[in-house]
Amino acid sequence: MIRQDGNTVRTERTRRRILDESLKLFNDQGEDAVTTADIAGSLGISPGNLYYHFRNKDQIVAELFGRLEARLDIDPRVGPDVAQSIEDLWFYLHLMLEAIWDFRFFYRNLHGLARRDRRLRDRFNRIASRKLAAVEALCEALAGQGALAASREEIRALARNVLLVATYWLDFQSLRPGRERSAGLGQGAYQVMALVAPYLVGGARAHLERLGRSYVE
Repeated sequence: MIRQDGNTVRTERTRRRILDESLKLFNDQGEDAVTTADIAGSLGISPGNLYYHFRNKDQIVAELFGRLEARLDIDPRVGPDVAQSIEDLWFYLHLMLEAIWDFRFFYRNLHGLARRDRRLRDRFNRIASRKLAAVEALCEALAGQGALAASREEIRALARNVLLVATYWLDFQSLRPGRERSAGLGQGAYQVMALVAPYLVGGARAHLERLGRSYVE
Protein backbone atom coordinates (compact mmCIF):
# COMPACT_ATOMS: atom_id res chain seq x y z
CA MET A 1 0.00 0.00 0.00
CA ILE A 2 1.42 3.38 -1.05
CA ARG A 3 1.09 6.09 1.58
CA GLN A 4 0.54 9.66 0.44
CA ASP A 5 2.36 12.43 2.23
CA GLY A 6 0.47 15.17 4.03
CA ASN A 7 0.96 17.78 1.32
CA THR A 8 -0.46 15.49 -1.36
CA VAL A 9 -3.50 14.70 0.77
CA ARG A 10 -4.12 18.38 1.50
CA THR A 11 -3.71 19.26 -2.18
CA GLU A 12 -6.22 16.64 -3.28
CA ARG A 13 -8.66 17.69 -0.55
CA THR A 14 -8.45 21.33 -1.62
CA ARG A 15 -8.97 20.39 -5.28
CA ARG A 16 -12.08 18.41 -4.35
CA ARG A 17 -13.41 21.33 -2.33
CA ILE A 18 -12.85 23.71 -5.23
CA LEU A 19 -14.60 21.37 -7.65
CA ASP A 20 -17.52 20.71 -5.29
CA GLU A 21 -18.05 24.41 -4.60
CA SER A 22 -17.69 25.32 -8.27
CA LEU A 23 -20.33 22.77 -9.22
CA LYS A 24 -22.71 24.18 -6.64
CA LEU A 25 -22.16 27.77 -7.75
CA PHE A 26 -22.37 26.92 -11.45
CA ASN A 27 -25.62 25.02 -10.95
CA ASP A 28 -27.16 27.75 -8.78
CA GLN A 29 -26.01 30.83 -10.67
CA GLY A 30 -24.91 29.65 -14.11
CA GLU A 31 -21.31 29.01 -15.07
CA ASP A 32 -20.99 32.21 -17.08
CA ALA A 33 -22.02 34.32 -14.05
CA VAL A 34 -19.38 32.83 -11.71
CA THR A 35 -15.73 33.90 -11.65
CA THR A 36 -12.75 32.19 -10.07
CA ALA A 37 -12.72 35.03 -7.53
CA ASP A 38 -16.32 34.13 -6.64
CA ILE A 39 -15.31 30.51 -6.10
CA ALA A 40 -12.32 31.45 -3.96
CA GLY A 41 -14.44 33.85 -1.91
CA SER A 42 -17.12 31.24 -1.33
CA LEU A 43 -14.48 28.81 -0.08
CA GLY A 44 -12.70 31.39 2.04
CA ILE A 45 -9.38 30.95 0.23
CA SER A 46 -7.26 33.42 -1.69
CA PRO A 47 -7.48 33.67 -5.50
CA GLY A 48 -3.79 32.76 -5.56
CA ASN A 49 -4.49 29.53 -3.68
CA LEU A 50 -7.18 28.62 -6.20
CA TYR A 51 -4.83 29.52 -9.06
CA TYR A 52 -2.26 27.07 -7.65
CA HIS A 53 -4.76 24.25 -8.25
CA PHE A 54 -6.59 25.52 -11.36
CA ARG A 55 -5.10 28.17 -13.62
CA ASN A 56 -8.48 29.26 -14.98
CA LYS A 57 -12.17 28.49 -14.93
CA ASP A 58 -12.01 26.39 -18.08
CA GLN A 59 -9.79 23.89 -16.25
CA ILE A 60 -12.42 23.61 -13.52
CA VAL A 61 -15.16 23.09 -16.09
CA ALA A 62 -13.11 20.40 -17.83
CA GLU A 63 -12.53 18.55 -14.53
CA LEU A 64 -16.22 18.70 -13.71
CA PHE A 65 -17.03 17.36 -17.16
CA GLY A 66 -14.80 14.41 -16.32
CA ARG A 67 -17.01 13.72 -13.32
CA LEU A 68 -20.07 13.84 -15.56
CA GLU A 69 -18.45 11.46 -18.03
CA ALA A 70 -17.87 8.99 -15.21
CA ARG A 71 -21.53 9.26 -14.12
CA LEU A 72 -22.71 8.63 -17.67
CA ASP A 73 -20.37 5.68 -18.19
CA ILE A 74 -23.28 3.24 -18.12
CA ASP A 75 -25.28 1.48 -20.80
CA PRO A 76 -28.71 -0.13 -20.61
CA ARG A 77 -28.61 -3.89 -20.34
CA VAL A 78 -30.42 -6.28 -22.60
CA GLY A 79 -32.47 -8.25 -20.09
CA PRO A 80 -33.17 -11.98 -20.28
CA ASP A 81 -36.81 -11.23 -21.09
CA VAL A 82 -38.88 -8.37 -22.48
CA ALA A 83 -40.16 -7.10 -19.15
CA GLN A 84 -36.64 -6.91 -17.71
CA SER A 85 -35.32 -5.09 -20.79
CA ILE A 86 -38.05 -2.44 -20.49
CA GLU A 87 -37.40 -1.97 -16.78
CA ASP A 88 -33.66 -1.74 -17.39
CA LEU A 89 -34.23 0.97 -20.00
CA TRP A 90 -36.41 2.91 -17.58
CA PHE A 91 -33.83 2.63 -14.82
CA TYR A 92 -31.07 3.68 -17.24
CA LEU A 93 -33.03 6.78 -18.24
CA HIS A 94 -33.52 7.71 -14.61
CA LEU A 95 -29.79 7.41 -13.92
CA MET A 96 -29.06 9.58 -16.96
CA LEU A 97 -31.51 12.25 -15.80
CA GLU A 98 -30.04 12.23 -12.30
CA ALA A 99 -26.58 12.86 -13.74
CA ILE A 100 -27.90 15.62 -16.00
CA TRP A 101 -29.59 17.25 -12.99
CA ASP A 102 -26.47 17.07 -10.83
CA PHE A 103 -24.42 18.71 -13.62
CA ARG A 104 -27.24 20.80 -15.05
CA PHE A 105 -25.11 23.89 -15.69
CA PHE A 106 -23.54 22.05 -18.65
CA TYR A 107 -26.89 21.42 -20.26
CA ARG A 108 -28.13 24.96 -19.69
CA ASN A 109 -25.17 26.39 -21.59
CA LEU A 110 -24.12 23.59 -23.93
CA HIS A 111 -23.67 25.82 -26.96
CA GLY A 112 -21.67 28.45 -25.10
CA LEU A 113 -19.33 25.91 -23.51
CA ALA A 114 -18.91 24.03 -26.79
CA ARG A 115 -17.98 27.22 -28.63
CA ARG A 116 -15.46 28.11 -25.95
CA ASP A 117 -13.78 24.71 -25.71
CA ARG A 118 -13.69 22.47 -28.77
CA ARG A 119 -12.28 19.58 -26.77
CA LEU A 120 -15.28 19.74 -24.47
CA ARG A 121 -17.58 19.66 -27.50
CA ASP A 122 -15.78 16.61 -28.84
CA ARG A 123 -16.06 14.84 -25.49
CA PHE A 124 -19.78 15.58 -25.31
CA ASN A 125 -20.28 14.27 -28.85
CA ARG A 126 -18.50 11.04 -27.96
CA ILE A 127 -20.92 10.59 -25.05
CA ALA A 128 -23.90 11.34 -27.31
CA SER A 129 -22.72 8.87 -29.94
CA ARG A 130 -22.29 6.16 -27.35
CA LYS A 131 -25.77 6.79 -25.94
CA LEU A 132 -27.30 6.66 -29.40
CA ALA A 133 -25.62 3.32 -30.07
CA ALA A 134 -26.72 1.94 -26.69
CA VAL A 135 -30.39 2.87 -27.16
CA GLU A 136 -30.35 1.56 -30.74
CA ALA A 137 -28.90 -1.75 -29.53
CA LEU A 138 -31.55 -2.12 -26.85
CA CYS A 139 -34.38 -1.33 -29.27
CA GLU A 140 -32.98 -3.82 -31.77
CA ALA A 141 -32.84 -6.43 -29.01
CA LEU A 142 -36.49 -5.74 -28.15
CA ALA A 143 -37.31 -6.12 -31.84
CA GLY A 144 -35.46 -9.43 -31.87
CA GLN A 145 -37.54 -10.56 -28.89
CA GLY A 146 -40.70 -9.76 -30.83
CA ALA A 147 -41.62 -6.91 -28.48
CA LEU A 148 -40.93 -3.92 -30.73
CA ALA A 149 -42.17 -3.40 -34.29
CA ALA A 150 -39.95 -0.92 -36.10
CA SER A 151 -37.64 -0.80 -39.08
CA ARG A 152 -33.93 -0.15 -38.64
CA GLU A 153 -34.36 3.45 -39.77
CA GLU A 154 -37.27 3.93 -37.37
CA ILE A 155 -35.11 2.59 -34.56
CA ARG A 156 -32.36 5.08 -35.45
CA ALA A 157 -34.85 7.96 -35.44
CA LEU A 158 -36.34 6.73 -32.15
CA ALA A 159 -32.90 6.59 -30.53
CA ARG A 160 -32.18 10.17 -31.65
CA ASN A 161 -35.51 11.35 -30.21
CA VAL A 162 -34.85 9.52 -26.94
CA LEU A 163 -31.47 11.21 -26.59
CA LEU A 164 -32.88 14.62 -27.55
CA VAL A 165 -35.71 14.54 -24.99
CA ALA A 166 -33.52 13.10 -22.23
CA THR A 167 -30.84 15.75 -22.83
CA TYR A 168 -33.15 18.76 -22.71
CA TRP A 169 -36.03 17.57 -20.53
CA LEU A 170 -34.85 19.03 -17.21
CA ASP A 171 -33.95 22.34 -18.83
CA PHE A 172 -37.49 22.54 -20.20
CA GLN A 173 -38.96 21.42 -16.89
CA SER A 174 -37.06 24.12 -14.97
CA LEU A 175 -38.98 26.78 -16.90
CA ARG A 176 -42.34 25.36 -15.88
CA PRO A 177 -43.96 26.83 -12.73
CA GLY A 178 -44.24 24.73 -9.58
CA ARG A 179 -42.11 21.83 -10.80
CA GLU A 180 -40.07 19.87 -8.28
CA ARG A 181 -36.81 18.16 -9.12
CA SER A 182 -37.97 14.69 -7.99
CA ALA A 183 -41.10 14.90 -10.12
CA GLY A 184 -39.03 16.14 -13.03
CA LEU A 185 -36.84 13.04 -13.04
CA GLY A 186 -39.72 10.60 -12.98
CA GLN A 187 -41.75 12.58 -15.49
CA GLY A 188 -38.72 12.86 -17.75
CA ALA A 189 -38.25 9.09 -17.81
CA TYR A 190 -41.96 8.73 -18.52
CA GLN A 191 -41.82 11.23 -21.41
CA VAL A 192 -38.92 9.39 -22.99
CA MET A 193 -40.59 6.00 -22.63
CA ALA A 194 -43.69 7.49 -24.22
CA LEU A 195 -41.60 7.79 -27.39
CA VAL A 196 -40.90 4.05 -27.26
CA ALA A 197 -44.46 2.99 -26.37
CA PRO A 198 -46.05 3.25 -29.87
CA TYR A 199 -43.53 0.73 -31.20
CA LEU A 200 -44.13 -1.87 -28.48
CA VAL A 201 -46.48 -4.75 -29.15
CA GLY A 202 -48.40 -7.29 -27.11
CA GLY A 203 -47.39 -7.82 -23.51
CA ALA A 204 -44.51 -5.37 -23.80
CA ARG A 205 -46.88 -2.45 -24.29
CA ALA A 206 -49.06 -3.56 -21.37
CA HIS A 207 -46.02 -3.95 -19.13
CA LEU A 208 -44.80 -0.46 -19.98
CA GLU A 209 -48.21 1.00 -19.18
CA ARG A 210 -48.25 -0.73 -15.79
CA LEU A 211 -44.72 0.43 -15.07
CA GLY A 212 -45.59 4.00 -16.09
CA ARG A 213 -48.58 4.18 -13.78
CA SER A 214 -46.58 2.98 -10.78
CA TYR A 215 -43.66 5.28 -11.61
CA VAL A 216 -45.39 8.62 -11.96
CA GLU A 217 -48.24 8.23 -9.48
